[in-house]
Amino acid sequence: MDFANELQARVIRANDALRRFIAPQPFQNTPLVEAMHYGALLGGKRLRPFLVYATGNMFGISDTTLDAPAAAVECIHAYSLIHDDLPAMDDDDLRRGQPTCHIKFGEANAILAGDALQTLAFSILSDAPMAEVSDRDRLAMVSELAMASGVAGMCGGQALDLEAEGRQVNLEQLERIHRHKTGALIRAAVRLGALSAGVQGRKALPILDRYAESIGLAFQVQDDILDVVGDTATLGKRQGADQQLGKSTYPACWVLSKPSVKPGI
Repeated sequence: MDFANELQARVIRANDALRRFIAPQPFQNTPLVEAMHYGALLGGKRLRPFLVYATGNMFGISDTTLDAPAAAVECIHAYSLIHDDLPAMDDDDLRRGQPTCHIKFGEANAILAGDALQTLAFSILSDAPMAEVSDRDRLAMVSELAMASGVAGMCGGQALDLEAEGRQVNLEQLERIHRHKTGALIRAAVRLGALSAGVQGRKALPILDRYAESIGLAFQVQDDILDVVGDTATLGKRQGADQQLGKSTYPACWVLSKPSVKPGI
């Protein structure tokens, strides 16, 4: 199977896992749970679940066991996007070519849906069947995801990003922002896959961390470039939104460091 087909197979599997874990939640057919479904299953590349599966498979762990950490990390990612799109944050009205969660369901339901997806992630890791994972490694997974999504990771990075809006930052400061805002959850996805393999996976963590950090950097650089040169229809979100908000991005940082380059390229 080539990479494109492998990636598509993982997208389908991750989506099935998300549906399976959201389905037993109470208050089905209410705006809250409908917003959870919408935010989690609106589309997307499923990069983080793919990394969970790919890393775990490398150590011989089955997809059935990896469904739980793959769904958990995507729940965190989905909640972060719902909250990131809110008027108090990036104030976006388009996500993956569709109205953002707060546009479709209202701000209150969007906030609650994000909160519910966040807590569901830890419920999945705590309770879902993972036959090949020890209790010790399950607890390590919970801790890893909590660290990556909190102040030491994604939330801290988002705060740094908001603080840097409209300011000139250097490359070191920019990398610090994205190492937390974007990179922490990508690193966690790889680590969750490794931790599912116990001692064998733990031994590989230093190498896998470097691998994950490189992916996180490449992903953010590409995302920043596409915000400049892409179009709204292709991106599925407002083109140029980062520039309009005065966001710190790699193209902006590069242009500022190269006075001969014209802004807007």
